[in-house]
Amino acid sequence: MNDDVRNIVLGLVATAVSGGFGWFTRTYLWRRALRRKQAFFGLPAGADCLFVVNRKPDADAWSVHRNDAFALLETSALIKDCGATLQLVSHDGVRQGIGERSEFCVGGPSSNTRTVAHLASMLPGVRVGAFDGPAPDRLAIQVGGESYPWQKGRVEHVLLARLMTGPGTRPVFLISGQTAVSNQAGARYLARNHRELARKYRRESFCLVLKVVNSDAYGPDVTELVADVTAAARTPAAAAG
Repeated sequence: MNDDVRNIVLGLVATAVSGGFGWFTRTYLWRRALRRKQAFFGLPAGADCLFVVNRKPDADAWSVHRNDAFALLETSALIKDCGATLQLVSHDGVRQGIGERSEFCVGGPSSNTRTVAHLASMLPGVRVGAFDGPAPDRLAIQVGGESYPWQKGRVEHVLLARLMTGPGTRPVFLISGQTAVSNQAGARYLARNHRELARKYRRESFCLVLKVVNSDAYGPDVTELVADVTAAARTPAAAAG
């Protein structure tokens, strides 16, 4: 074997080793990211989860706002990535506890009775103004001595929470917005920021207030984190006062 042939062979071997190492590294990093996502959402491969659908609060018949349907699409992509399956259930048709499987619950208490139950049992420090209440309390989210009002088309808020009932249990993700647009914004924020949320909170519960800016112009796209209200939200309002 002359020097030219040897150099060619060595070059091919080096290329193969480098390519194999790169493939192994990419696969390892992808699998590690997937495991972290599955752990954060409580969705190992093959698991099933619950998606609780709300209804339009001003509708006579049962119907879902299109932005709430978009929130479902945002969430279902996350579930599919984890290799899990989704069961769609109406908010007034759920008759089961929490913690056995992951749950995504979308909509404020005016449109989702499951949200009412979650707020009462796991976030007792949160109060939400009625859909037909007077301004400025209408749909306002009150927690920790602060009020987050609703200004139609200008400023909307959404409560995004990951709720754990104990070690080894599956989480409940609550997306309780003042409008359907803010529900979609909350789902989109979760989809875009779940890595950062997982690094910060790991397996712990959290409750965040997000602000949707100028939804008339930007829809659900411009969303800002306003406050981490985890401690206040989990403290009964009377005790906090």
